[in-house]
Amino acid sequence: MDDVTTEAPPVLDARDLYRFFRAGDEETLALRGVSLSVSAGEIVAVTGPSGSGKSTLLGCLAGLDEPAGGSVWIDGHRISHRPEVERAALRATHVGVLFQASNLIEHLTVAANVSLAKSVGRQRGRGAGDVLERVGLTARANAYPSQLSGGESARAGLAVALANDPRVLLADEPTGELDGETEQRLLDLLRSHADGGCAVLLVTHSPDVVAIADRMIALSDGRVTP
Repeated sequence: MDDVTTEAPPVLDARDLYRFFRAGDEETLALRGVSLSVSAGEIVAVTGPSGSGKSTLLGCLAGLDEPAGGSVWIDGHRISHRPEVERAALRATHVGVLFQASNLIEHLTVAANVSLAKSVGRQRGRGAGDVLERVGLTARANAYPSQLSGGESARAGLAVALANDPRVLLADEPTGELDGETEQRLLDLLRSHADGGCAVLLVTHSPDVVAIADRMIALSDGRVTP
């Protein structure tokens, strides 16, 4: 009998996403039937001009926003069209989110931020110290966010996103305004995490971020362009 190779299903799978916003009599279609998938070990970069729907897409993929139509599946679990408490639980255990704006709580130390993320996810795995070592911040574990440089803040935010070894990592402009050396270090960390089996999706304008991706998806006016 011939060997049969079964391809693993994607870890992140979005199908025909629609999202609209209404202001008075005006209706804006932010997403118009967007479909995409990301497999384990893969980095996908999502690009497009401002207003193309990138941030709306990221919110729907993370379960922070609900699409008006379509569905989002994370590691075999549907995260869309569920009560917020269920979406939050799935996000805490399966999804790491890195925003352009800091995802750090200002009155907690770096180590406490990571520990809080781990406790919310209720998963075993690396301790806060191990996660901080991985991103090169062991020496800054007891620092507060206001005491961090831009590069340190970006790596601390990544540590929070990776606290529960998520199956999916979503990042919005992860390198922001970082200098070249710091940007490259962060990109190396993202590549390493993908190589460990995570599905990584990055919303970006940066050519350097696109360069490390395995695939690029371009959005324009809420649609995927050829």
